[in-house]
Amino acid sequence: MSAEKRYSTMSEHELQQEIAALKEKARKAEQLGILNEFAVLERKAIMAQSYLLDPKQFKAGEVYAIHNDPGSYFKIDYLNGVFAWGYRLKGEKQLEALPISMLELSGKGGE
Repeated sequence: MSAEKRYSTMSEHELQQEIAALKEKARKAEQLGILNEFAVLERKAIMAQSYLLDPKQFKAGEVYAIHNDPGSYFKIDYLNGVFAWGYRLKGEKQLEALPISMLELSGKGGE
């Protein structure tokens, strides 16, 4: 197996292939009951998906729904690469970073 490429250096096609492969591996791990491997592979797919998005679509000060977490919203303080740094609303107001692919561009929430 060759050395792994960074997601930031992959083409859109390579990223899509990587995401598909990761999702398939995650599906198999889930079927086999290997939940820790499933979680790692799922996170890797989320990271790879972030590189398919344009960080300029996300704005500091805006509130976004968190994908696959109904009723949860995230307010962006600033962006660094494909990570949005900010706070979950109705949370402990602890600064955290989320990959931008975890944020929904449509259906922005309110405070």
